[in-house]
Amino acid sequence: MVHAGILQPIPSACEPFLRLRRASRWRRLACYSNLTAMASLSDDPIREWILKEGKATHITRISPIGGGCINHASRYDTDNGSFFVKTNREIGPSMFEGEAIGLNAMYSTKSVRVPQPFKFGPLPTGGSFIIMEFVEFGSSRGNQSVLGRRLAEMHKAGKSDKGFGFDVDNTIGSTPQINSWCSDWIDFFSEHRLGYQLKLALKRFGDSEIYEKGRQLTNNMKPLFEGIVIEPCLLHGDLWSGNISSDKNGEPVILDPACYYGHNEAEFGMSWCAGFSGSFYNSYFQVMPKQPGFENRRDIYMLYHYLNHYNLFGYGYRSSAMSIIDNYLRILKA
Repeated sequence: MVHAGILQPIPSACEPFLRLRRASRWRRLACYSNLTAMASLSDDPIREWILKEGKATHITRISPIGGGCINHASRYDTDNGSFFVKTNREIGPSMFEGEAIGLNAMYSTKSVRVPQPFKFGPLPTGGSFIIMEFVEFGSSRGNQSVLGRRLAEMHKAGKSDKGFGFDVDNTIGSTPQINSWCSDWIDFFSEHRLGYQLKLALKRFGDSEIYEKGRQLTNNMKPLFEGIVIEPCLLHGDLWSGNISSDKNGEPVILDPACYYGHNEAEFGMSWCAGFSGSFYNSYFQVMPKQPGFENRRDIYMLYHYLNHYNLFGYGYRSSAMSIIDNYLRILKA
């Protein structure tokens, strides 16, 4: 999901994805009148929190913010600073609960900057909201070398003694992301990541070919992980260019997470749409050393996100997913 910010040029492979997301901007602006009308209601949990726990005496302005395609985003200016608010008129608080818990988990590592979440809950008219720290963005996505180091520090600090998964299920875009705890990473990734997306493609599109070949891959991909140690690391989970920015001091900021504890390399699954530079990876691997076979596993993690984009946005992403599956089946002789 996209937070307000300044998007930098990104690889062309990501352009259709961005066009789909930006197309909804006009729908969000059309809904702004509904948002301001809600603010005048006496039973308004957003206004109530800001004027009580937020320690403001009055709200001076509510401004719509463009960027995302799933939620409506607004800036609430007050006499005690600004707050960033997202609302969704159709989805209940569980989605924002997952985001808030993920942001808190990342925030607690004291590594890369993330917006601090303050409050989430249901809207009286239906749907849900989340209130968080408003981050004043700078004019760029920040220093790639610093981003790489800070992200690695988050992965190193954010550990779990429960295994792979997360305390709550959340979403990747608007797709459910199942985070049931599992002691084995290959089993977790096979069932709750690739397997879930493959089942969704079969259900939504009747795509038995990608399902059957994808399942053939998940049943035979263990050799890709031989000779390495995989520890559960706290992942952002949806790290693409639209979720990376910098604050006014140039410090990297990452936004809109789909957090869980997983193999640190899975964080690079959106690298085809993130624009990571060589300095990013060099700094990252100074903190979290590269393990043998890293290059051979990169596409397996990209596959999860290509399948998700296929399920969210349609056939434009099917060929990329199928190409990765076919290539691995050849390599693994499966």
